[in-house]
Amino acid sequence: MFSLKNKVAVITGSTSGIGKGIAKIFLKAGAKVVIVSHNEENCKKTADELSRIGKTFYVCCDVSKESDVKALIERTVKKFGRIDIMVNNAGIYFPKRIEEMSEEDFERVLAINLNGAFYGTKYAAIEMKRQKKGVIVNIASVAGLRGITNAAHYGASKGAIINFTKSVAQELAPYNIRVNAIAPGLIESNMTKDIIADKKLLGTYLAPVLIKRVGKPEDIAYGALYLASEEASYVTGTVLVIDGGWISHL
Repeated sequence: MFSLKNKVAVITGSTSGIGKGIAKIFLKAGAKVVIVSHNEENCKKTADELSRIGKTFYVCCDVSKESDVKALIERTVKKFGRIDIMVNNAGIYFPKRIEEMSEEDFERVLAINLNGAFYGTKYAAIEMKRQKKGVIVNIASVAGLRGITNAAHYGASKGAIINFTKSVAQELAPYNIRVNAIAPGLIESNMTKDIIADKKLLGTYLAPVLIKRVGKPEDIAYGALYLASEEASYVTGTVLVIDGGWISHL
């Protein structure tokens, strides 16, 4: 069950955190995985590390640049002949009060989080339509479903990803391409390390969470594995919330 044997998966932002967790699980399930980051040294290091689990390939790519993402997909197809799974995971977050948030702050978050998902979906879809099959998984956030203090830029990007996912799912369904999103809660990563290190702040975040712990990257990775697998062949246009019950009471 949940086999990805011989599938080709591209995972953006896969040198750490959720993306790296997804890469590990996909490799264990038999996929060939393209490791993607804007930092070439981190790409190579991660690809070499994970090659002990399965077949990896790395591409340095700035997902906020359309030309980079187009080249990413072209290089993947040149290397493996196809692309079966696209995981748009790359994202950034930094807390900022709205009155202190600059135009550059807001646009930077949207450029990576939202535009990156747009470019990844666009160019993956072109190849998948030729194949008449494919899976796209966009990593959103509970911040796209509820408000988060000091995160209007981040919440805007993730809320947009959710609606984007539902819209594109309708467009691509006739081509046997499924498009879904995952909305993680508080997960261990470089992005959340400052929150986790601050016991008082962490307590505030965990207060509404029913399962009283911080999530691990593999908690999200197993959800992505399900959505990418044939067992989810009837699932498209949905948002899988993996948050320990954070928003269940809303």
